[in-house]
Amino acid sequence: RFLKRPVRWSGIPISLRIFHSLLPEDEMFLKRLSGGYVVGKDPDASLFYREKGNKKFQAKDYMGAAVLYSKGVSHSGPNSTDISLCYANRSAALFHLGQYETCLKDIVRAQMHGYPERLQPKLLLRKAECLVTLGRPQEASQTIIDLESSFAAKPTLSASQFQILQRTLCRVKVKVQEKKNLPEIFPEALTKTFEGVDLREENEQIPGASSSVTLHIDPLKGRFLVATKDILPGELLVKEDAFVSVLNPGEVPLRLHSLESKWDIRATNGDLHCHRCLRHTLAPVPCEGCSYAKYCSQECMQQAWDRYHSVECSLGALLLTLGVFCHVALRSTLLARFEDVGKVIKKLCGEMSNQGICLPESKNPAQILKYGQGGEGEKTDKAVETPIPGCDINGKYERNYNAIFHLLPHTENHSPEYKFLCAVSVSALCRQLEAAGLQAFTTDLKPTELKAAETPVLGAELNVWGVAMLRHMLQLQCNAQAITTIQQTGSKESLIADTRRVRLATALFPVVSLLNHSCSPNTSVSFIGTIATIRASQLIRSGQEILHCYGPHESRMGVAERRQKLRSQYFFDCNCPPCEREKQRPSAGPGREAFRCHRCRVLLQGDDVLSCGGPACTESVGRDLLVSRLQDLQQQVGAAQKHLRNGRLELAIQLLLGCQSDAESFLSAEHSVVGEIEDALAQAYAALGDWEKSATHLQKSLQVVEVHHGPSSVEMGHEPSTNVCLIEYLGSLLFTSFWFRCAIPEALNTIQKAEKVLLVHYGPWNDEIRELQKMKSCLLDLLPIPVGPKE
Repeated sequence: RFLKRPVRWSGIPISLRIFHSLLPEDEMFLKRLSGGYVVGKDPDASLFYREKGNKKFQAKDYMGAAVLYSKGVSHSGPNSTDISLCYANRSAALFHLGQYETCLKDIVRAQMHGYPERLQPKLLLRKAECLVTLGRPQEASQTIIDLESSFAAKPTLSASQFQILQRTLCRVKVKVQEKKNLPEIFPEALTKTFEGVDLREENEQIPGASSSVTLHIDPLKGRFLVATKDILPGELLVKEDAFVSVLNPGEVPLRLHSLESKWDIRATNGDLHCHRCLRHTLAPVPCEGCSYAKYCSQECMQQAWDRYHSVECSLGALLLTLGVFCHVALRSTLLARFEDVGKVIKKLCGEMSNQGICLPESKNPAQILKYGQGGEGEKTDKAVETPIPGCDINGKYERNYNAIFHLLPHTENHSPEYKFLCAVSVSALCRQLEAAGLQAFTTDLKPTELKAAETPVLGAELNVWGVAMLRHMLQLQCNAQAITTIQQTGSKESLIADTRRVRLATALFPVVSLLNHSCSPNTSVSFIGTIATIRASQLIRSGQEILHCYGPHESRMGVAERRQKLRSQYFFDCNCPPCEREKQRPSAGPGREAFRCHRCRVLLQGDDVLSCGGPACTESVGRDLLVSRLQDLQQQVGAAQKHLRNGRLELAIQLLLGCQSDAESFLSAEHSVVGEIEDALAQAYAALGDWEKSATHLQKSLQVVEVHHGPSSVEMGHEPSTNVCLIEYLGSLLFTSFWFRCAIPEALNTIQKAEKVLLVHYGPWNDEIRELQKMKSCLLDLLPIPVGPKE
C-alpha cells in the first residue's frame, strides 16, 4: 500500500518529514493490521486454552497440555481464579513430565494468585509428592501436616474424593518415611555450568574477545580482527552477550472469526522460550500487562520490564505487524537510556547536522561530537578523532551503545523502496509512542526513575530518537546476527527424530560484527541463549584474519550464487580465496553434484550437451533431460520421507531403495541427493531396529557429508540423524547378544570422531558432547576384560 505513493529519497532527512506527514488512511491501515494480533488479556481465551489443555492431559500428552496451560496463564489477569487454575493444572502436567522443581514453583504461583480453597488439598498432595521425589522429606512431612489440618478444619471434599485422597496420602507418607532413612539429597542446580566457556585471557582493548586477537581497520575492508599468535582449532576467540536481542515470534497467526481459529493452539518460539534470555522453558511467567511477552522467571520478567518492556508492552500488536527489525531498532534505543544518554544525544544530533537535518532549537550544534568521532565526549568545539570508529579515546572497543551506533547503515546502498518502508515503520512507531504519552525517550532520568515518571517529555526529542531507530533499521540488514538453535520436528514418541536449525532470535553483537566474511571461514559460531561463542575451526596462523561465514558457504553453493547473495544483502563482491579459485577455474570439472554415464559410470562433462569422459565410450545426453530426471528423483525421495515421518516404514524403504538404484545410474557417488537417500534409509532401518543395515547406510551418508563439508566440519559432527542413530545403536548394543560386541570398537571409533568434531565447534559444555561421553563410557564397560597370559 505504502509503495503506491511516489518515492523520493535524498537520504535520512526525508524520514523526519515522514514523521509528521503519515497520512490518516495509512495510520488506519496499520491499525487494522495490528488489530489482528491478540496481545491483550482475555478471560475467554484463558478458559479456551485451559479446556484444550485438559483434553491433552486426559490423553496423557503432558507436553502439549503444559503448552496450552501456559497460553491460558498468559491470557489471564493477575490475582484471578483463571490464572490460579491454569498454574495448578500446569503443575500437574509438569509433575508427570518429571519437572518437579518447576512443578513446585507453579504450585506456589497458583496459591499466590488465589487458588480456590476447596481445591487446595490435591495441590498440597502434589507438593508433598514433589518434595518426596526430590529427596526433601522434612518439607514433605510439614506439607502433609498442613494437608491433614486442612482436612480436619474444613472438609470440602465429597466422601469418594476424600477416600481417594486419603489413599494417595497414605502412599506418600510411606515414601516420606522411606526417604527419612536415607541421607538428604539436594537437587542439582537448574542452571547449566558451562565449563570451558570462559576466555582463557580476555582482551584488554576488546572486552569479550580473546587476547589472541587484535582490532585493525582498512579503507576497503573496514574494521576486522587479526590473530596475534598461532591459534589452535577449538580455541575460544569470542564470548559475547548480545547488546540487544528480540525473540523471533515464529508463526503468530492473525485473529480470525471462528472460535477455533481465534486462538492458536500451536506451540511457537514465543511460547517455549524466555523473551529476555531465550532460555527454553515449559513454565513461562507472563507479563502482567500483555499476553505476548513471557519469561523463564520472575527475575527475567522484572529485568525486561525495567529496561524496555514497560514501553513495549502497549505496542505488542504494532511491533508484530512491523516486524522484528523494527522491534530491534526500538529496543536498541530504549537500552541506550541506561548509558550516558547525553553523549548519545550529542552523537545523534551530530549525525543529523552532518546530513543537513534542521536541529531542534534546544540543541547547540557547537557542542555536538561529529559522527564517527569522539570517545568519552569532552565538551569541545573541535571534533575529537579516534583511530577506529566505535572505540573510545583510549582505543578501547566497548560493547556498548557507542559501538552499536557506529555499525554502518549503508544508507547509500539500500533501495529507495526499502528506506521508505523503514521510515514509515519508524514513523508509525513514533506516532504510537507519542499518542500513548510514554516517557520512553526522556534523557534526563535515571533508570530507577523511569517507572515513576508520568509526564511525557517527547516533542523534539522524539525526532532525534526516531532518527536513531531509523539508523538501526538500516544497520540490521548487514549487521543483524541470527541466533539459531537445533529444534526437533515430529512427535517425541517417534523413533525418527528429525531436526532442523531454526532462527530463534535476531540480535546485535558489537564484537561479532567485527568479523568479515569468507565462503570458507576459519571459525565456527554457536549460541548459549543470548551469548555468542566463536571458536577457531582450524589452525589460524599469527597475522591471519579471523573470518566467519555470513551464510553463503562454498560447500553449499557455487561462486556465482554466493556472490549474488552477498551482493544483494551485504553490498560487497566477495574476493575470498574460494571465490577467487572458482572464478579463475570456472570449467575445472563436473564437481561433486555431477552426472555420470549410465554405461561406464564415468562422470559426464560439458555444458548443454554432456559427454562421457571414458576413453572408449561415446555416450552423450542433454543436460535438460538429466536435470528433469533429477527433479523427478527428488520428488520420489520427498514422498518416501513423508512416508517415513508418518510411520509407514516398509513403504518408505521400498521407495528409497528404488531411488537409490535410480540415483546410482546417473548421479555421482558424492551427489547430495545420494547422501539424502542414504540418510533416510539409515533412519528407516533404525526405526525398524535393524541396526546393522542402519549403520551401513549411515556410513555412506557420512561419506557424502565429508566430501561436501570436510572431515572436521560441524556438519560431520552435527548431521541430525547421526546422533539419533548412535543413541539408538547404543540402546540396542546394551541389550543384545554377544554378536554386537564385535561392533563395539567401530561404535567407539564413530563416537570419538563425532566428539572430536563437536569439541572444536561447540566446546566441552555442549549437551551432545556430554551425551556422547556417556555413551562411550557405557560401551567401554561392555568391552571384555583382556585376560593375561597363563603362567
